[in-house]
Amino acid sequence: MRHVLSALVQNQPGVLAHISGMLASRGFNIESLAVGETEDKNLSRMTFVVHGTNAELEQVRKQLDKVVTAVRVDDISSENFIERDLMLIKVQAMPTQRVEISLLVEMFRGKVVDIGTETLVIEISGQETKVVAFIDLMRPYGIIELARTGRIALVRGKGSKEVRN
Repeated sequence: MRHVLSALVQNQPGVLAHISGMLASRGFNIESLAVGETEDKNLSRMTFVVHGTNAELEQVRKQLDKVVTAVRVDDISSENFIERDLMLIKVQAMPTQRVEISLLVEMFRGKVVDIGTETLVIEISGQETKVVAFIDLMRPYGIIELARTGRIALVRGKGSKEVRN
């Protein structure tokens, strides 16, 4: 089963390595990982996407709760949450193909962020399925390079859960 874990951690060196290492040592392959500072400069939010049974993930969540630098860890998979992925993709784009590719970018609510003599760099954000669908559409043009962030996620609704001290 796919699980999305959201962890608030202290914003300090080594936290990412410590927590991702703990997951790896328990046999979890991290499918996606994103980390960034929150509204509080002392905290970062780490969003992991991993696969495992509910029982396995509950055990991992409990282990993460014991990590001193972890402020709060939630498995938000069963919550009503918003999830996004960001991608930059460089594709072959001869001048005769640019209008066609630009229309596809517009349909996916993306942006052309760079134009080269024979290439376009496109920014797409959204749910993983949207990003993957756009990649599939770009394959016939020729994908030169592709970079994706890990998924980020927030639970919908009012406020956030209380932070433990």
